[in-house]
Amino acid sequence: MVDKITALGAQLDHNGVNFAIFSAHADRVELVLFDEEHRMERTIDVSGRTGDVWHVYVAGVRPGQRYAYRVYGLWAPDDGHRFNAAKLLLDPYARAISRMPQWHESLFGHDRNKDDRVLNPADSAPYAPIGIVVGPGSTADTKASPRIPWTDTVIYETHVKGLSVLHPDVPPELRGTYLGAASNPVLSHLKCLGVTTVELLPVHATVQDERLVQGGLSQYWGYNPLSYFVPDSRFAAGGAASAAAEFRAMVDAMHDAGLEVILDVVYNHTGEGSHVGPTLSWRGIDNASYYVAKPGQSRFLYDSTGCGNTLRAEHPFVRRLIMDSLRYWVEVMNVDGFRFDLASTLLRERCEVNMQSGWLQMVQQDPILSKVKLIAEPWDLGRLGYGLGAYPAPWREWNGKYRDAVRRYWRGESGMAGEFATRLAGSSDLFAEGHRRPSSSINYVTSHDGFTLLDLVSYRQKHNLDNQEGNKDGTNANYSQDCGKEGPSADQSVVAQRDRLRRSLLTTLFVSQGVPMILGGDELGRTQLGNNNAYCQDNEVSWYDWDIDPSKKEMLEFVRKLSAFRKAHPSLRRNRFLTGEVGTHGVPDAVWWHPEGRVMQSEDWANVRAFGMWLAAPDMLLICFNPTDEPVRFKLSDEYAWGLGWGESSVLMGSGSKGDFASVDSQSVLILSAQPSAL
Repeated sequence: MVDKITALGAQLDHNGVNFAIFSAHADRVELVLFDEEHRMERTIDVSGRTGDVWHVYVAGVRPGQRYAYRVYGLWAPDDGHRFNAAKLLLDPYARAISRMPQWHESLFGHDRNKDDRVLNPADSAPYAPIGIVVGPGSTADTKASPRIPWTDTVIYETHVKGLSVLHPDVPPELRGTYLGAASNPVLSHLKCLGVTTVELLPVHATVQDERLVQGGLSQYWGYNPLSYFVPDSRFAAGGAASAAAEFRAMVDAMHDAGLEVILDVVYNHTGEGSHVGPTLSWRGIDNASYYVAKPGQSRFLYDSTGCGNTLRAEHPFVRRLIMDSLRYWVEVMNVDGFRFDLASTLLRERCEVNMQSGWLQMVQQDPILSKVKLIAEPWDLGRLGYGLGAYPAPWREWNGKYRDAVRRYWRGESGMAGEFATRLAGSSDLFAEGHRRPSSSINYVTSHDGFTLLDLVSYRQKHNLDNQEGNKDGTNANYSQDCGKEGPSADQSVVAQRDRLRRSLLTTLFVSQGVPMILGGDELGRTQLGNNNAYCQDNEVSWYDWDIDPSKKEMLEFVRKLSAFRKAHPSLRRNRFLTGEVGTHGVPDAVWWHPEGRVMQSEDWANVRAFGMWLAAPDMLLICFNPTDEPVRFKLSDEYAWGLGWGESSVLMGSGSKGDFASVDSQSVLILSAQPSAL
């Protein structure tokens, strides 16, 4: 018999299924079984209760059985309880979903024509999501993970659908699917690009927001979870029934190609939204346990996410849900790690961020999760939610300060050279404490959230009107530029400047200490036409354009060369912070270089804009940065008598070296390599 305590969800054995669901405050629970046409077959009283787990064993139930719950209890919104047995509820542990929510007034626990404290008695059964009983997942024949070391990792952030939906060489029936992302044309592109790790935007089944559906839009990004175990069927060529198998096939194919797979996961909130949102699952099962109430006002939900609710990760059963979900995606679905959206929310206890939180300690101690790649988006929207640099090993963190410093430096802001240099060197100010390494920093210039790389140098302002929010959504702090003209331009001087800046931004990313992450499509010159929050644009605004003209081909080749260059030079992939101290080879590991041909002094940083970075051992590189509008000549001094014989790298065109001097074009980077006699 299945252990009724340790196995939540629908656990199948040879004779039937044990159904188990958590609810601390319910008075009664019913299991409702449906046929394949979603017609109700029978209702079963969940009579067993052990602690706060309600359970019932039903003989004869086999895989494919459709099911959901009704949960009875107090309707007392002022006390945080919103039980409404008229609402059919999805099992939080369901492994597949037969029907997604279909918007109707009956999905709401309260009467929207009156007040959120007035109960809505309408039955939601014809419109509510319904789960499917599936057999146990198997790890048999799992393709081994490539297990790329952090120092060698290059992340490619992408959306499953957007990646392949327009690719002409992907079979039409697979475009925009898991199998499309794993098709040979796409895998070949990723391998040639030199990335090692594919980070997928959320693939958990997601709620399509009512507002978006009514406006003809969609929740494209997927940051609105309905289930933490079910792969989104939007990306399954065979529909919901084959979503899990197709997802696993994608992961296996990427592993075969030597690529890791990381999931962007959203455990900070759910798709049920605020206290006036629909009742689809957690709210109706136990609102007071699953969600954080607003302090002193239990009727309302605390919101540190900007999405209406905050999942209560400090609660033992909510914490268990998150941990069970994470282990499932590693053990059964075979993924290599996770990027945690708004991770600070998961650390909140009594609404305050606790860097010693129980959940964080559980992840660090877990024998499975502690071995996979763990990346935090180290902030949320709540009080003291910005925690960049505060996470313990083995966590890595999205470095928003890197993004902003690099953008501001290359758009020509004065006084940025010092911080820019700190970010180039791995952000030791953020990560050195606690004996962390440069690879603690996930460096990025662009991500899904904001402008694409081309738009970053083509627009000064966001253009989000198509999102139907009056252009009020999306950040205003873009640190972008338009090179003289807002939006698309046929002016060749503008085009050339944008191309030069894109190359400089990408080169900066690949020569920085830390882990580089590129936004999928940037290598193809992808544009969102100035939309910096395309979360609801499931169309050409978000999809990758694979019509590669000569200019796009040049940029693609440039990114490939950058990736190969980084791989070929260990000095760009150090596992310890730069110190400037002389090492065993008799030379410093790094020197900041003034264009006049001398080591930078502390007083130089306030005024200098163009400068160089020397990296030594086991190879020698001089990387010169010039964000100004004029060429800058760097003197190559022999002050240290290192016997350097400089030779120009082929990484960036438009700059060169001759004798004891190097000329760096405006808004450009020059990389020189040397073979010092001492090494």
